[in-house]
Amino acid sequence: TTRFGRLQGIQCAIAGKNLYMRFCCFTGDAMGMNMVSKGVQNVLDYLQTVFPDMNLISVSGNFCADKKPTAVNWIEGRGKSIVCEAVITKEVVKRVLKTTVPALLELNMLKNLTGSAMAGAMGGFNAHAANIVSAVFIATGQDPAQNVESSHCITMMEAANGGKDLHVSVTMPCIEVGTVGGGTHLASQAACLNMLGVKGANAASPGANAQNLARIVAGAVLAGELSLMSALAAGQLVKSHMKYNRSSKDIKAAAEAALAP
Repeated sequence: TTRFGRLQGIQCAIAGKNLYMRFCCFTGDAMGMNMVSKGVQNVLDYLQTVFPDMNLISVSGNFCADKKPTAVNWIEGRGKSIVCEAVITKEVVKRVLKTTVPALLELNMLKNLTGSAMAGAMGGFNAHAANIVSAVFIATGQDPAQNVESSHCITMMEAANGGKDLHVSVTMPCIEVGTVGGGTHLASQAACLNMLGVKGANAASPGANAQNLARIVAGAVLAGELSLMSALAAGQLVKSHMKYNRSSKDIKAAAEAALAP
């Protein structure tokens, strides 16, 4: 049913007399939902001939799991699974991020790890990965609703180089992206993909463009985590919002002036 799709494995789960099948496929540079659905439908049609008493309820049984925060995606992954890491020197932490390595380590443990655990988070062990994932998805023609699982992320911080520098990483097990199909053909989104060097299908290495886009997403999330965590550690978050995210202009007076004859 496809030139690019290749079945890699099938994971089965049983609940009573019901069987849930999770098909894992290589989909080239496409995100691949439609590609896989088409192939799976053919598989199910074939199984129906082998097991005539089988009752097919639906091509999707939510064991995929698409557009939902689930343990199966968090553990097994879906789409691209990425780890992005960096070492930030003590000097940069102090001069640019306006905080200290010990302050970031304590905040990450108490907020992203312990705080998220207290909240019963599922894949939400981060500061604001969803903000960055949503922005990149919209800009590059991805499915914004898949931000739900694509934003699954655990942010880790630890001391490096004898305790003076910061090692930071983001682990994102289910970034669902493609560089062909869907909204990637729209003019603005295609231009953005082209600017990033990942537009369209990679003829030399099918799947490489989509993989690189996933790496870009993770890198942007890492930068966003550093930024927000530093602002929080320095006590600057609310001050910054009040200074840069609040208009000092009297909107009501401006509107009345614009409507005046």
